Amino acid sequence: MTSERSSSLEKKLETEKENGAVVVVFWFSIISLFGASLGNWIHRWRNPKCNGKLPPGSMGLPLLGETLSFFVTSNSIDIHPFVAQRMKRYGSLFKTSLAGRPVVVSLDPDFNYFVLQQEEKLVELYYMDSVAKLVHQDDMKNLGGDFHKYFRRVILSHFGHEPLKHKLLSQFEDVINHELQDWSKLPQVDLKHQTASMLFNVASKILMSCVPEENLGHDLSDILQGLMTFPVYFPGTAFYKCLKKKEKALKLTSGVLEERMNLYPTDKGDLLEKMVGDMGNEAGLTKQFVSHALFGLLIATIETIAPTVTLAAKYLLDNPSALQHLTEEHERIVKKRGDAKSGVSWDDYKSMTFTHYVINETLRLGNFLPGIFRRTIADIPVDGYTIPKGWILLIIPAVLHLNPNTYEDPLAFNPWRWKVDSMHVNMYLTLDLTRIYAIGIHLCVTCEPISHGLMCDLTTLSAIQWQRNSYHLVEGIGHVQEQSSAGF
Repeated sequence: MTSERSSSLEKKLETEKENGAVVVVFWFSIISLFGASLGNWIHRWRNPKCNGKLPPGSMGLPLLGETLSFFVTSNSIDIHPFVAQRMKRYGSLFKTSLAGRPVVVSLDPDFNYFVLQQEEKLVELYYMDSVAKLVHQDDMKNLGGDFHKYFRRVILSHFGHEPLKHKLLSQFEDVINHELQDWSKLPQVDLKHQTASMLFNVASKILMSCVPEENLGHDLSDILQGLMTFPVYFPGTAFYKCLKKKEKALKLTSGVLEERMNLYPTDKGDLLEKMVGDMGNEAGLTKQFVSHALFGLLIATIETIAPTVTLAAKYLLDNPSALQHLTEEHERIVKKRGDAKSGVSWDDYKSMTFTHYVINETLRLGNFLPGIFRRTIADIPVDGYTIPKGWILLIIPAVLHLNPNTYEDPLAFNPWRWKVDSMHVNMYLTLDLTRIYAIGIHLCVTCEPISHGLMCDLTTLSAIQWQRNSYHLVEGIGHVQEQSSAGF
């Protein structure tokens, strides 16, 4: 009896050992298979397929890539560390991965200029996920080149040289003069936010012939900073706050549009009137597009001009010789005019040579366009490498503007570098700025006439008002909070 029990126990133990061995083999196989699959996936992540040779660089961690380094905020006007470190290591062309997408970063100005002239042939419009949710990327992609030409023509007809010469210049001066008088009564001015509020009123009046009861300038001045974050739509995140501000602004523009459609036609003669009149004739010109276009124009006005003015003010206050030179220029203009209380004329504007030097230098150092995104629709060969079809191409304009081979002491604020007596340099600098704005079929119509035109007038008129008030406003600022975005 004991022998039988012992034999049964031994068999049971042997069976359990066999079962245990099977389980171990099973889990070992599963782990091995998972490890092999994971290793293969990581290998494919780090070595993407390409019909040629990929540019040098690193794809970073799986899925995450090098996104964290890309989104790190830089408080310097110099090239962002993410770009500078990789440029030093890999050169003017390198691969990386951002937010799970393969990306090639190009710092070559000649290649960048070429490829941006090949839109719809080699590349197409592309937005980061966060920006796409802001601007409705699918709607924008479906609009052809003819529509973009129409939209640009409409914008320039209201913000180009002729409107600026005959109407806008005096409007800007009136509003700015009123705002500066209010600022002079304040013990301290947050220049960026105060300018944003002023620009919201100016842009609303010119675009829609109205000044909304609630000023959204402060909200819109920070909206793009919220986009340079992970697109996580969760209460409390920067992206969530950004989209809430968008909803608030779209509610405003949609309401103004509905009211104008009910009253059309009117004698307003503004941009909104033109677009409402064309809604039945231009394909793609829908209510949704018009409300988003107004929203985009408000952002373009505020997000480009407000930080530029802030940066210009800081540079001028930190450079007494430049401020003195600017003041003397405006003193000569006022003296030549005879009547100091008369408005700024077009001839006055055109004669502000040094003022335009200041503007160009601020634009160069500001680099308010941190990057231009495109998606390749064909393999693109460049310098022995191949940028595969379907990859994201990221162009960094800051490298062009801060190139020490082109600009002596590139981080220094030196408006005199734009003097015409250095013609070969001046022509190159002008070409640099032109390349940033003239970026192909999808020319940034919301930025070129507004950020370059309105910013010029705002800076010019502000300088005149500072001179007229004997620096009362400049000295009364006390503290300029430099909140302009440098880098990413």
